[in-house]
Amino acid sequence: MSDIRVLCVESHPEYMGALKYMLETAGYEVVAATNAEQALHLLTTREVEGVLLEYDLPDATGCSVRAEMKRIKPEVPVLLFAGVGSQTPFLLRFFDAYLRHSETPEWALYELEG
Repeated sequence: MSDIRVLCVESHPEYMGALKYMLETAGYEVVAATNAEQALHLLTTREVEGVLLEYDLPDATGCSVRAEMKRIKPEVPVLLFAGVGSQTPFLLRFFDAYLRHSETPEWALYELEG
C-alpha cells in the first residue's frame, strides 16, 4: 500500500470504479467520495496528499468545492476534471507526476513527455 492517499471525487459509480482502479494501480491509497458534502467531510477528517475532483457534482460545482477545499487545506493540490474519457490516462499521469515530485515541476513535465 502506498503512503500517498488521494481523495477521488466522482459522482458516477461506473467512472469511480475505473478511476479508483487506475489510481490504485499507480500505487495510491484512494478515499472515494460521490458528492461535495462527502468530499469536504473526508478532506477535514482524513489525511490526503491530493484531490482529484470532478467538475459536475450533484450538489455543487467543482469550482466552488475546490475553493472551499483550498480554504480548508491550502497545501493540498486539487486537480479539477470534467469527466472520464480519452484524456483520463494523461490527466492521471500528470496528477501522479505532480504528487510524487511536486517540489520539481519541471521534472513532472519531463515525465509527461516521455
